Amino acid sequence: MAESNWQKSSYCAQGEACLHVTTTSERTVILTESSDPTGSILSTTPATWAAFVRSVKESTDHG
Repeated sequence: MAESNWQKSSYCAQGEACLHVTTTSERTVILTESSDPTGSILSTTPATWAAFVRSVKESTDHG
């Protein structure tokens, strides 16, 4: 499963609405939400994650 070094989103404020991300030894990107880190965990490929992040950064509507 996921490594122990979860990284928190740089846009996370104090509270329980933060995205956490890590990778596995199988090169899978794992995501979870801080209010329930053992709950719904999503997984994706590094290429798909990179495309998602790039799309969000290029978006002009962040609100």
